[in-house]
Amino acid sequence: MTAVSSRISGATNGAVRPVDASVIDDASFARLRAMASLPAATMDVPFVDLGAAHAAQRDQIDQAIAGVLERSDFVLGAAVEAFEQAFAAFCDAKHAVGVDSGFSALELSLRAHDIGAGDEVITAANTFVATVGAIDNVGALPVLVDVRPDTYTLDPDRIEAAITPATRAIIPVHLYGQPAQMAAINEIAAAHGLVVIEDACQAHGARYRGARAGSLGHAAAFSFYPAKNLGALGDGGMVVTDDPEIARRLRSLRNLGSTTKYQHDVKGFNRRLDTLHAAVLSVKLTRLDADNASRRRTARLYDMLLADAPVQTPRTSRDVEHVHHLYVIQADDRERLREHLSAAGIATGIHYPIPIHRQPAYDALARAGERYPVTDTAAPRILSLPMYPGMPDAAVAHTAGWIINFYSG
Repeated sequence: MTAVSSRISGATNGAVRPVDASVIDDASFARLRAMASLPAATMDVPFVDLGAAHAAQRDQIDQAIAGVLERSDFVLGAAVEAFEQAFAAFCDAKHAVGVDSGFSALELSLRAHDIGAGDEVITAANTFVATVGAIDNVGALPVLVDVRPDTYTLDPDRIEAAITPATRAIIPVHLYGQPAQMAAINEIAAAHGLVVIEDACQAHGARYRGARAGSLGHAAAFSFYPAKNLGALGDGGMVVTDDPEIARRLRSLRNLGSTTKYQHDVKGFNRRLDTLHAAVLSVKLTRLDADNASRRRTARLYDMLLADAPVQTPRTSRDVEHVHHLYVIQADDRERLREHLSAAGIATGIHYPIPIHRQPAYDALARAGERYPVTDTAAPRILSLPMYPGMPDAAVAHTAGWIINFYSG
């Protein structure tokens, strides 16, 4: 097993980053604050706007699709390798292997590290079910650890107590677009000889102490589900790693155990990234940093407009550059607030309403006497507000205004 990446720069102690008010000039903010104080009766504010995102690059996307059609190399075609190289470079990693989903990226990363039956894998209690499902799929036991109350990412202070002789890996989840506290997690992993696999499915382009998500562990899994910060026209995923042997195993596992046609050295799976998706993703990758900057600006504007509202806005660690896949608040009387926003034309989401250990499929994971107070306290209170690149300031003000209206009424 190769060493965890040393790209992480100096420590900053993980404190919360203050709100950056420089994202908008005083006059514009005053206008938006006035809009928020007297919001329009209704305005259509979608949760995400994929149509607008594709329209900005429609010509290039059409050309990329046309190129695949002309070559007709639909399975592991030239565009897959080109995108793998581009995405590896983007993540400051040496290798990238395209697969069919974020779930497969997690599962095959575990398999490539020979993790399976009899092993235990530590991960965050507050995550999407795919994180735990991938661990379960390889026959290992998911071991849930609670998250930090400020960032909702895996709490390093709780990890050591969950380690047993059977523990083989840690999967920190960069939830909502914010990397976990990787320096502390990697230090614990190194002390116990554990593999670190980043669940970066919501964190394309995020940074921790200057290093990209995807370069912070032994391997990292990404999802290209359409609504992600970097989304395909369907499902897709990627594993990035610096380890050439792990990359070789991944290429074999995703392709029915084969790297040479009709020669199958191991039992594998059909988990390949489609060439059409890779071609489109290569186009969209060129705008990812700009799109993430737009998301950060929208998040800061929400922060400023909701500063005096009785809700808990997201906290960003000083260690990270957040990419705000989701903007998640905590709010009293969430369901009535959600109905109130819907009546004003505002779509919202909940990520996630039922914790993993309370799901019927995985309720056995709640170990005897184990509690997840942060996850359980947050679940009935969290609410995801509209968030997407290029979201109009007026839509942010409308959303914030109706939240303020709910609590002032």
